[in-house]
Amino acid sequence: MNATLENPSNLNLVLDVPVSLTIELGGCQLPMREVLQLNIGSVVQLDKPSDAPVDLSVNGKLIARGEVVVVEDRYGVKITEVIGYTPAA
Repeated sequence: MNATLENPSNLNLVLDVPVSLTIELGGCQLPMREVLQLNIGSVVQLDKPSDAPVDLSVNGKLIARGEVVVVEDRYGVKITEVIGYTPAA
């Protein structure tokens, strides 16, 4: 049986531990020459298509994927896939 299910009170010990959530939109490789030429207004093309899902990682471990949305005047991510999660039948 799952240890979390056996001792749910132990889970409470870690619920307030801060973790780092990272959302990766994309990346690219540039020669240093091009990096040094970047200025205000420069556009850097990323390696992912604009409609590709973004990756959500917690402390460097991929946990989900989603799509970028705008909520009021801020970016957000709508979760479309949770990695390794299988809903109960």
